[in-house]
Amino acid sequence: CNFSLICNQATIKLPSCKIFFSHDPIKIVRARGQYMYDEKGQRYLDCINNVAHVGHSHPDVVRAGAQQMELLNTNSRFLHDNLVLYAQRLQATLPDKLSVCYFVNSGSEANDLALRLAWQYTGHKDVITLNNAYHGHVSSLIDISPYKFHQLSDAEQNQFVHVAPSPDVYRGKYRADHPDPATAYADDVKDIINKAHEKGGKIAAFIAESLQSCGGQVIPPSGYFQKVAEHVRQAGGVFIADEVQVGFGRVGTHFWAFQLQGEDFVPDIVTMGKPIGNGHPMSCVVTTREVAEAFMSSGMEYFNTFGGNPVSCAIGLAVLDVIEKEDLQGNALRVGSYLTELLEKQREKHPLVGDIRWINTEKHRHKTENYNMHAPRSIYILKEQHILLSADGPHRNVLKFKPPLCFTKEDADLVVEKIDRILTGTTLDSEENGHQHHNGLLHGRESGGQVLQTKCLKT
Repeated sequence: CNFSLICNQATIKLPSCKIFFSHDPIKIVRARGQYMYDEKGQRYLDCINNVAHVGHSHPDVVRAGAQQMELLNTNSRFLHDNLVLYAQRLQATLPDKLSVCYFVNSGSEANDLALRLAWQYTGHKDVITLNNAYHGHVSSLIDISPYKFHQLSDAEQNQFVHVAPSPDVYRGKYRADHPDPATAYADDVKDIINKAHEKGGKIAAFIAESLQSCGGQVIPPSGYFQKVAEHVRQAGGVFIADEVQVGFGRVGTHFWAFQLQGEDFVPDIVTMGKPIGNGHPMSCVVTTREVAEAFMSSGMEYFNTFGGNPVSCAIGLAVLDVIEKEDLQGNALRVGSYLTELLEKQREKHPLVGDIRWINTEKHRHKTENYNMHAPRSIYILKEQHILLSADGPHRNVLKFKPPLCFTKEDADLVVEKIDRILTGTTLDSEENGHQHHNGLLHGRESGGQVLQTKCLKT
């Protein structure tokens, strides 16, 4: 989009700025729970904000931040109980091995620090990432984010970065009918390691989102992480699990998405952000004592001005309290299951819908035409119905559900009813009217049909 900033009658064009609904943007001025309000007072159901994890403007979170700010907010080189209390609460949600916390300010900062930890601990340089992955906006992370660097036609891929196939059993190299997709995808990682070694490289880390989000809500087959970790650790590297979008109970059955792989899988480093502070800029890296001690032995002290400050930690504690008090992890499971059931009925009813993905509930229709027209169009029509949803994936054909965890079954009913009407209208328009335009977005009949992939209450 082209966003103009008007200042003293001078117009500054900022073409790289990206906002939701760039063809017809909305100005949001307040929000509460799962609802957002524009400057005219119009209410929108928010299915797009995985940052407002426990609900927009949650009174407990707001109160905790305000009360601590009245007392003290300062450089985090001073001692403060909030930092210790929060680290203890956070560590209690993780396997015992993950016992050292580094507090920072964003998911990008967390993933950048995770790379530094891996490089120092292993003494190696090479990093393996997944195709279509996104891990952040700083330079080190653009290098390991094919979702971003594949858009740069004139940019050369960093020679120390290796891209493994996304473990997608619906559209990927090995699909649901493969006898062992987890091993097959992990063997591809092993092949990458061998080829890197042949060229003199040494693997520092494998990094993956526990559930790949921007890449299209990809759920790795069970056992994949264990097998990859075995190959990577044998090569002297570490496993980094990126929980920035998918952690803190969003998957329902577990607090962390990497736990979906099984109790026997423990990453060496876990990064988190977005929902950790319910919109407050806060994030964290958690690792093992061995990795932390190696980082300390470099001789370079680590310091972050605002990471783990008293206000951030007070807010973080309040978020954990609300998740527990309001059983939001349980709500994610209950409402997510219900939403999945509703969408499965849509999949049976509409040939455009290809796959519904949520936790372990996956069903596949072997129809993989790369037709990415309807998902972007649908989110604009839903916006007119005052529902905010997003489209993502490498083909922009995945409808992403990532609402605050206070999302209800009634909200699910409303959204699916609107999606049903859109899909029904799309079919009629395509067959009867040929090519048409709707709000500047083309829709109409093309060869084949689009596969809409839907993820419920995940990222």
